[in-house]
Amino acid sequence: MGQTVVILVLGGVVFAITESKGLGRTSPVVLGLLAVSVLGVLGILGYESRRVDPLLELRLFRSVPSSSAILMALFALCGFSAFLFMTTQYLQNVRGMSALTAGLCLLPVGALVVVLSPFTGRLVAARGPRMPLVVAGSALALGGGMSLRLAPATPLPAVLAIYLLFGIFLSTVNPPITNTAVSGMPCSMAGVATSLASAGRQTGTTLGVAISGTIVGSALTRGGTAFISAEHGVWWMVLGLGLGIAVLGLLSTGRWALGTAALTAALFEEVDRGTDRTAPVGRR
Repeated sequence: MGQTVVILVLGGVVFAITESKGLGRTSPVVLGLLAVSVLGVLGILGYESRRVDPLLELRLFRSVPSSSAILMALFALCGFSAFLFMTTQYLQNVRGMSALTAGLCLLPVGALVVVLSPFTGRLVAARGPRMPLVVAGSALALGGGMSLRLAPATPLPAVLAIYLLFGIFLSTVNPPITNTAVSGMPCSMAGVATSLASAGRQTGTTLGVAISGTIVGSALTRGGTAFISAEHGVWWMVLGLGLGIAVLGLLSTGRWALGTAALTAALFEEVDRGTDRTAPVGRR
């Protein structure tokens, strides 16, 4: 049941987004799909909270670091998938590059991931996730902001310099998110916490492409200045997602947030020991 409802929620949201351009945002189909998604969320909250072994362990959301990690994972991959989608369109449809040349232009992103990711892991182990998360969010926001200035005649070195910002973002965002997801959690909950963060990544990837395609819409076929004008909405979204990651990175690594993680971990440890006196009878 839990899997079915989750599929309905995610499928309804994505389909509503992708079809809103053609059918209209206020069409009965789009509004109906969004209504089904809202009802699905309410169903998840009601059904999963009563399960002894739920698909979604809702008590994890009492931990600010774990909840923030899921949101940051969603924001991160939504922003990066939007970047990949828009970049390939820009390089091929606006600048007239071949698919091979456009792919080669993205090599700096992959190179930075190879170089910086191990360093990020060591930094998280030594100093915690706060600094890498702030750096990642700032790089994504700055990359989105600088992309607003892209034009058909922008010098290629300047374009590649902007792509370096997305490389910095991608190489510094994943290790601290995983670290934040399991922050303070007992071993029995570590797998669930990291899997929810992974689900956030996959959901963000899907939403990033769906939203970007909806924003640029018919401008994809016209190319040139029409596409440049339409894509500004996507880059503003990327900028906002980057700021969201930076803010959540600060919020989720503070003393208050870590305190909520400790309380949540204590709750799970009580349940594991069978001493949770406040849980419904079905959970004891």
